[in-house]
Amino acid sequence: MQVVVGSKRLAARTVRAPLIMVLTVVMAWVAGASAPIARAVAQPLSVDAVGRRLVAAYPDFLAAVEGNWLVWKDGTRMAIDDGKGAKSFEALLAAPDLEDMLHWPYRPGAPAEPPAFQHDPGRARHQPLFDKMYGDCTKGGTADKLAEIVWLPKKARQRLKVTRVNGVAERLEAVSRTLDTLPAKFDDYLFPAAGTYNCRPIAGSTRPSVHGAGIAIDIGIKHAHYWRWTKPDADGRYPFRNSIPPEIVAAFEKEGFIWGGRWYHYDTMHFEYRPELVDLKPDDKGAGCQGAAKC
Repeated sequence: MQVVVGSKRLAARTVRAPLIMVLTVVMAWVAGASAPIARAVAQPLSVDAVGRRLVAAYPDFLAAVEGNWLVWKDGTRMAIDDGKGAKSFEALLAAPDLEDMLHWPYRPGAPAEPPAFQHDPGRARHQPLFDKMYGDCTKGGTADKLAEIVWLPKKARQRLKVTRVNGVAERLEAVSRTLDTLPAKFDDYLFPAAGTYNCRPIAGSTRPSVHGAGIAIDIGIKHAHYWRWTKPDADGRYPFRNSIPPEIVAAFEKEGFIWGGRWYHYDTMHFEYRPELVDLKPDDKGAGCQGAAKC
């Protein structure tokens, strides 16, 4: 937010100095007050930038961007922009196109602050993309792609199933190794994990959960917070709650997972593999948020 001062000069220095002081205080207050919202608002990515982000994130499947088309290595073409224009929040969740998947900027490495109203980066998922890569679990297309990993082999030795596709199993094992080295005070947050692969809809909806793709994990439930477990305030909004330590979030984000604690509709136990949101590229013009240090 900018405060614009007119070009007219003040006649007396005694008036100019107090005015400058007042404006300085006001500008500082405005900047501080608006910071959470300003961080959540960014210029939308261009169609080409969205496509390039996806190609970089999923190189095993995606080959190129040609105009409005995302080109798969098998020759399949998917439209990036469906041409329907701006969508309501509900439509972004119910029927997003590929462009909508990056509608909200994700801020890896940022402090766990209350997200702006309806700022849910990663919750818009173009289902045909996920079904083609990971398989449709309702049609038996996922099971043969699952691998078993040992979650926290030194502490929990819990066996979990996730997909091998896009190296998700290896990525989650890397997260597990990092978390296994944390002090004992973190244990209650991490295990037993509440679940990974589960072919089911998202709670309260008919939309498929990414747990059905085998790319998500819910960690320990003991310190978890979920927006559906919270009563809205007098304005009908859900107060943000979180207890997950940043060390845990950082371990996941380093491996390409996003955290449900960065959503207005928060789900702090939830992490899902979404490298197109976490691995931000410096050449993505208009991204508004290019790497954690510049968000």
